[in-house]
Amino acid sequence: MLNQKRVVIDFVSPQINGGDIFIKRVVDEVVDITAHVLVDGHDVISASVLYKHEKERNWSESRLHLIENDEWTGSFVVNKQGFYSYKIEGWVDDALNWQHGIGRKIDDGQHVKSELLEGAELIKPILKKANGAEKKYIEYCLEAFVNPDRYDDAIKEAQSEQLHDLFYKYPEKHLANTTQEFKVYVDRKKALFSTWYEFFPRSASETEGQHGTFKDCHRLLPRIADMGFDTLYFPPIHPIGYKNRKGKNNTTVAQKGDVGSAWGIGSPEGGHKDIHPKLGTLDDFKALINDAKDQGIEIAMDYALQAAPDHPWVEEHPDWFKWRPDGTVQYAENPPKKYQDILPIYWESKDYKNLWKECLDTLFHWIDCGIKVFRVDNPHTKPYYFWNWAISEVKKKHPDIIFLAEAFTRPKVMQQLAKQGYTQSYTYFTWRDNKHELIQYMTELTQSDQREYMRPNFWPNTPDINPYHLQGANESKFIQRYALAATLSSNIGIYGPVFEQMINEAIPGKEEYYMSEKFQLCHYDWFKENKLTRIISKVNHIRHNNEALQQTNNIKFCHIENDNLLAFYKWDQERTNELLIIISLDQYHSQQGTAQLPMKDLQLHEGQQFSVEDLITGSSYNWHGEWNFVELHPTLPFHIFKIKK
Repeated sequence: MLNQKRVVIDFVSPQINGGDIFIKRVVDEVVDITAHVLVDGHDVISASVLYKHEKERNWSESRLHLIENDEWTGSFVVNKQGFYSYKIEGWVDDALNWQHGIGRKIDDGQHVKSELLEGAELIKPILKKANGAEKKYIEYCLEAFVNPDRYDDAIKEAQSEQLHDLFYKYPEKHLANTTQEFKVYVDRKKALFSTWYEFFPRSASETEGQHGTFKDCHRLLPRIADMGFDTLYFPPIHPIGYKNRKGKNNTTVAQKGDVGSAWGIGSPEGGHKDIHPKLGTLDDFKALINDAKDQGIEIAMDYALQAAPDHPWVEEHPDWFKWRPDGTVQYAENPPKKYQDILPIYWESKDYKNLWKECLDTLFHWIDCGIKVFRVDNPHTKPYYFWNWAISEVKKKHPDIIFLAEAFTRPKVMQQLAKQGYTQSYTYFTWRDNKHELIQYMTELTQSDQREYMRPNFWPNTPDINPYHLQGANESKFIQRYALAATLSSNIGIYGPVFEQMINEAIPGKEEYYMSEKFQLCHYDWFKENKLTRIISKVNHIRHNNEALQQTNNIKFCHIENDNLLAFYKWDQERTNELLIIISLDQYHSQQGTAQLPMKDLQLHEGQQFSVEDLITGSSYNWHGEWNFVELHPTLPFHIFKIKK
């Protein structure tokens, strides 16, 4: 059956893969809509975005507005977690079309008696929808439009803004056309703004050489909270395999007393649903989760789907592994890295349904223990559609759960993981170090369609990565890298206390820590303070107090004639919190430059005086106009200016 339609709707944005992939937002965030909406001829048309939460029956409506050249824009706010649907609707607006036409005829001096009678027919339907005051006005117009003795009143009201507003408020959608439905998934706000701290609980002991426990971790929570971290991430806490256990510094033969890699999961003591006996009991872990929660910290677990050779799965579910003709299983590799202590799971197993179910049950087990955040190890080595299924199943029951994808791999692979449902993603920030590549990378993340589905999480270091620019680096470099991460991205993390204590000795020629904590216990002075710890604390508290730093996408780079200075403007949704950040990329020398401010975005006119407050030092300055001079020294290589108008 043919349906008559005249309005064409094209180039709807945002949408990913033609609507096959949902976009992402957090609670109370705005979804900005653009679309091309057009009609043959010259009729007046109108358009709306219709939206509803998955648990709502009725659609809400927000009108779109014409910008120019048949491009329309509008928005709606998502205020509940879960899925929303949205679609664009366009229609020929007969009432507004009539008002536009009669107005032109009246201006031309034409007599419009017949047109007024047509108008009367167009306003009659509004009577059924209007409130009391509106009905009185409509009845007044109706009487004037059909009474020849009130012609002057009629032509006045025919062109009135009051009548226009009623036509706009109560449209008759003639020959409406509607697009397909698109999806947006809404997370809790922590998905957009989080500050992570990673440490190995087995290194938390006060006694050197003694294996740390969850009970040892309690004394560290106040320090982490005081530094402004809200997420504490632990590497795997499960039993560690004895077969092929790694020794110190990643040697292939473990010596007596070597603790092995935490990622070599599974032993006769248990697997993925069990806790390493030297860390404590399940009750100890739950107590730590609750203590952290009381201090504003969520504990994030590592979810690593791999097995040591003596993991219970190997004997109980041999089909979950790919056996070679000689009866062995090829250990995991990521050339040139070799993981002799890990067996990769065989995802093409005929028993894959039970494998998938067990992996999902593992997530539910830890969620039931109080975990709401998972950092997932090497997700790119598992099927994409497994993640789509597993994350979807978890989210149906537990919408608060956050998944961070630890995938330092090819760009499109990282993007695909985000499309399949990951809440946050590790990024290449770890290696982006000069002005050009930082701007280029941030532009890619925030101005391409990646902004709609990929939430970056910036880490200056990880237990796996000791980047070359931090090896042997001075204090200024560490300050610079934290300032960059914390102001460019709303989700950030560090591996500590290695980062803040500037422990950076590397294996020569590799981006790996020498005597890596991945393979041994380490002993730290956990309460050691230095300039870097104080700056990290200050920056984190600034992030918590300034909404402009609680999102990533609202960023605009500012011109400054110095390749060693990076300047950018950030703002919150209402533009009530506006910041100018300037960071020196030179760890050894002072740098000067004149920054060009985005006056139009700031709603400032040329020559206008305004003040800026450096949120790090507390100093205030009066600035004038578009160009302003700055100088940065290695001792404090960045400014976070709050703009006051």
